[in-house]
Formats: sequence, C-alpha cells, structure tokens
Amino acid sequence: MFSTSCHYGLQAMLYIALHSTADRNVDLNQIASEQDIPKHFLSKILQLLVRNKLLISMKGPTGGFRLSRPAEKITLIEIIAAIDGLDVFTQCGIGFKKCSDSNPCPIHHDFKIVRERVKNLFETKTLYQLTRDIENGDSIVNLRKPVVQK
Repeated sequence: MFSTSCHYGLQAMLYIALHSTADRNVDLNQIASEQDIPKHFLSKILQLLVRNKLLISMKGPTGGFRLSRPAEKITLIEIIAAIDGLDVFTQCGIGFKKCSDSNPCPIHHDFKIVRERVKNLFETKTLYQLTRDIENGDSIVNLRKPVVQK
C-alpha cells in the first residue's frame, strides 16, 4: 500500500520516538544499522521529514535526529502525507485511473470502505501509542530501549 520510503520513514520515526529525548538525538548510522535500512536512502527520507517539520536535525558530535514535538502529537498519517502523500487513500484498488463513485470498478464500493478504515487508523494512531505498545511488550517489534546495566 505504501512505498518502501514510507515504510522506512514510519520505522525510523518510531525508532527515534523510542530512543531520543529533549537532550539526546539519535544518530543516522544507529538507525540505519539497527533497522537495516540503507544509510543514503534513510538520510533522504529523514531530511524530507525535517522539511515537513516532523523531525529536528542537529549537526556536530551530539547531533542526529529527534522529534519536533511530543510523540503523542504526531499521527502516522502525518508521516505518510510527508513521504507518499495521501493519494493512496483515494486510488482505485485495482489500478483503474477513472474509477470513482460515479464510475466504479468492480471492487470500488468494498475497497472504499477498507481504504477509509485504514485511513482512520493512521489518522488516530500516534507515535506515542506505538511506543507504549513496544515498551509494554504488546508488540513483537524489537525496538525497545536498551536496558542500562548498573
């Protein structure tokens, strides 16, 4: 449904939400390595998210990326809109260019319902909700914050 860039952007934003703080940025190399995303490709995606004001980028020895606002204020649809746009939520399910309510393809009405439910999911889910699921062990994704040994 989404481009590879969008998938990587969603994964990187979630990773940054889990690992950055107001005074700690996450390094591009760290994200690329731990998420197995090509560094050059990820760099372009993250810069796009910076231009769309979803991330802050800092240079220097303590540089890297962090969220531009709290994770509870960033919905997944914002990330999708920044990378892929929202056309995916209006396109024909089987690819016809002239499919519409007045000129429907064979699956138009059923697919429209599915598209709207998926769009609603991404409009209502925040990065914070996803980080909570990961931190609580409710997700199988391995992005947890590392346990600090004392």
